Amino acid sequence: MPRYVPPLRDLQFVLHELLEVTPALQALPAHADLDVETINAVLEEGGKFAAEVVFPLNQSGDEAGCHWDRETHAVTAPAGFKAAYAQYVEGGWPALAAHPEYGGQGLPHTVNQCIYEMLNSANQAWTMYPGLSHGAYECLHAHGTPAQKALYLPKLTSGEWTGTMCLTEPHCGTDLGLLRTKAVPCADEGAPAGSYRITGEKIFISAGDHDLAANIVHLVLARLPDAPAGSKGISLFVVPKFLTDDTAAAAGGIGAKNGIFCGGLEHKMGIHGNATARMVLEDALGTLVGEPHKGLQAMFVMMNAARLGVGCQSLGLTEVAYQNAVAYARDRLQMRALTGPKAPDKPADPIIVHPDVRKMLLTARAWAEGGRALAIHTTLMLDRELHHPDEAVRREAADEVALLTPIVKAFLTDNAWSATSACMQVYGGHGYIREWGMEQFVRDARINMIYEGTNTIQSLDLLGRKVLADNGAKLKKFGRKVAAFIEAYGVDESMQEFINPLADLGDKVNKLTTELGFRAFQNPDEVGAAAVDYLRVCGHLVFAYFWARMAQVALSAQALSKQSGAQADPFYTAKLATARFYFAKLLPETASLIRTARSGAKPLMALDEALF
Repeated sequence: MPRYVPPLRDLQFVLHELLEVTPALQALPAHADLDVETINAVLEEGGKFAAEVVFPLNQSGDEAGCHWDRETHAVTAPAGFKAAYAQYVEGGWPALAAHPEYGGQGLPHTVNQCIYEMLNSANQAWTMYPGLSHGAYECLHAHGTPAQKALYLPKLTSGEWTGTMCLTEPHCGTDLGLLRTKAVPCADEGAPAGSYRITGEKIFISAGDHDLAANIVHLVLARLPDAPAGSKGISLFVVPKFLTDDTAAAAGGIGAKNGIFCGGLEHKMGIHGNATARMVLEDALGTLVGEPHKGLQAMFVMMNAARLGVGCQSLGLTEVAYQNAVAYARDRLQMRALTGPKAPDKPADPIIVHPDVRKMLLTARAWAEGGRALAIHTTLMLDRELHHPDEAVRREAADEVALLTPIVKAFLTDNAWSATSACMQVYGGHGYIREWGMEQFVRDARINMIYEGTNTIQSLDLLGRKVLADNGAKLKKFGRKVAAFIEAYGVDESMQEFINPLADLGDKVNKLTTELGFRAFQNPDEVGAAAVDYLRVCGHLVFAYFWARMAQVALSAQALSKQSGAQADPFYTAKLATARFYFAKLLPETASLIRTARSGAKPLMALDEALF
């Protein structure tokens, strides 16, 4: 049976030693009273909930899946999911990072991110139910009318209601400009002012229907009758599963069933415990969110939150797969070490002594710990963007969040796919057997590279929109952070093994970016040809920066221990060993990536379509 232990020590290392989040958050008026003790207490309780309540449901939920009743269209989540969600609501977890005005606890997103990492390690399918709700909350908080906020935000904050986003249609996935769902102004007598009747079909809607909460708040993209073609003609609507008004909601009640229902569940490779639904709208009543024809701008609040969330899902899976692979490698006996027996009292050595097994384990560990640093840093920048009193600081933080979001989504999910697969490989044939739990981590990880914008879309977004569109301004700002770190520690002899490759990669990224910019000006296909490789190179630049910083913190801690005569903390020894592994074994991937990015579009576009 698989196991999970919340990585509290490493979370605390990233929060308090690497990023020093407490003083950074105290500089924000909304979090001026926050302290280390509060953060650690929340993490400890969140870890207990993830490990003791949610994780035991992961395998059973995968095996049972969700049930759809063809006659009533009702969807039932796997056994135990509803009770766990009720416990989650009772504990106040949905309200953690929500605004106190709507009943929230007002804690920073940075803390919420850590809780969600642990929940995703424990049970990604279950965590998607409350995870999507917070995205709906953020979207309505940013673009909803006063009436919409008053009606929906308190219920989303408490967790009494959950939320979804309904974008994809059978004929259009990423290209939302093709969507056909229609919204017509409502002429019904007695209908709320500004209501619309919405008709269409949406597919691949995560947590689209279930029995965990009393109501579901769907955010739906649709076209008004006078909408222009393409993405400029898309509007956003809030469509509840059950109709209600602010009076009824305040009293805890809901009204009649709305014209939106589940037309079936997808039969998927993974995340079986989450209801991925086909949602049908038949004259469903909804209200406009934001301005007409500007629905994508409003929805991007939720989509960007979801992209960060998907990166967090993969981070969680990488961590739990690593933990289980290490435990297995310590116990499994197979052959003798090439340098001689390491366990002479046993018939064979544990496989953790073999170099290739260690390579697989260290790969997963490096991806998990590097991803944790990146994810928490990005969320800290998000808190700064939302709450810093200085507009210039907010703007700088927003640029960094925009730059890093596609990297969080794509780089972390690509890494999780390779890491979970490597961890399954550690088990040999047992990894392919369901009872060990490893093959589920692999199956669950695969979807994260696809939904909320495929990783190719993230790559095009990074290179086309976030880098070339502003002549590299956002990238240069981040590059200045890297350069400042290099300058600060470039003369430290103990840091040379980390500083030198970081500086070298930074220089190569600058040159590659300039070269691709010139090529794209002559032929736009060059962006598409290089984008995936380019994002991965940038992902390594970010990881190399954080791994170098983590190495510096670990070296400083070891030096302090030595000066005081205290015993060395093995945590820092392991951190340095993992950093050295990353720079020696994983970072060199950038050489081939840069070469393939420079090879251009010609090898891809030369073959005539008829010859495929």
